[in-house]
Amino acid sequence: LGWPTLFCHRLEVDEKGRITDYKLRQKDPKRASVIAFHSLNYRVISAGDSYNDTTMLGEAEQGILFHAPDNVIAEFPQFPAVHSYDDLKKEIIKASERDIPL
Repeated sequence: LGWPTLFCHRLEVDEKGRITDYKLRQKDPKRASVIAFHSLNYRVISAGDSYNDTTMLGEAEQGILFHAPDNVIAEFPQFPAVHSYDDLKKEIIKASERDIPL
């Protein structure tokens, strides 16, 4: 990969330099990232498409389902669901304009 800065789990690489596996760095990393941003006094708007994103969406001031399958949308009606980049941008702008204290 040319040694870019990566904020990710530990990657396992074979003798040819190919990524073969990963080891989780921490439990529920997306939610933990939102908590860390909150500790820096950031407001967080998050977007995701699947079950593994829902704890992050719930921890943020505003979570948005982006191009999520119907079953995820039905199970998490508290999050607005959008299917295009234009609609995602509108939801981000709407959430940005809300006065949500930390």
